[in-house]
Amino acid sequence: MNSSTDRSGADGVAAVVVTYESASTIEQCLQRLRQAQGVVEIRVVDNQSSDDTLDVVQRHALADARVRFIANPDNPGFGVACNQGGIIASAPWLAFVNPDCLVQADTFVRMQALAPQGASVLLGADLVDEQGVRDGAARRHDPDFAAMLAAVLRGRSPPSLDVPVDDAQSLQPVDAISGALMLMPRSLFQHLGGFDEGYRLHAEDLDLCRRARAAGAMIAVANAVRVLHVRGVSSRSRPLFVEWHKHRGLWRYFRKFEAARRSPWQRLAVALAIGLRFPLAAWRAWRR
Repeated sequence: MNSSTDRSGADGVAAVVVTYESASTIEQCLQRLRQAQGVVEIRVVDNQSSDDTLDVVQRHALADARVRFIANPDNPGFGVACNQGGIIASAPWLAFVNPDCLVQADTFVRMQALAPQGASVLLGADLVDEQGVRDGAARRHDPDFAAMLAAVLRGRSPPSLDVPVDDAQSLQPVDAISGALMLMPRSLFQHLGGFDEGYRLHAEDLDLCRRARAAGAMIAVANAVRVLHVRGVSSRSRPLFVEWHKHRGLWRYFRKFEAARRSPWQRLAVALAIGLRFPLAAWRAWRR
């Protein structure tokens, strides 16, 4: 074990990893987390994997006392599992890390160094794929449902939520970051009450970011801190299920944040737009 990972105190990080059929990447994910500077706890919550995920996690737990895990007897959803992991951690910082995200040894300390002193922050990193292509979902606008509706009525693809990268800013403020990797003080997580467990998967990260902004937190991406994200590992086994819950999550987000200031006709139109978009997205996912 790297001695630099033994430290605790104001900068200690608890890494929370939610797994589901993650055997292809969880080995590397946990190896990287165990080597990462500042990581004092690793909490894995498994949502009923049927592959070798738990065998890998158990092996790491036996080798490193920082690793503890919960094996759920069913799949209660991503937000529920994140909250389970956050509750059983005690470090002052929480990092929610997808099992297909492979951090560097200095990822968290570099992100913490960029955070304004004493500020309430929710930070993301510059996510890239195996070819080094940047993931647009790392920097996002809030969903624009009026633009989505207009696109569907014209038979076009809905507008992207992606925000262009501004490398002139070491810490780029955005509306929302990707749930693939989120770093925040425990105090902010507790103030927000964690993730909204009403989402099954997808859109809970948009929800958390919006509530964090409303609470006065800064949402930003550390542009120079790159993390490899092997996207969609857990989603590949059930693409239609994933697409269904993406659209269900969008509808929940709309009802929660936007519906009250829209007319009944607008609410109906958005519901139809989301409903009509699902078959096309599901067909594309099935073909992939």
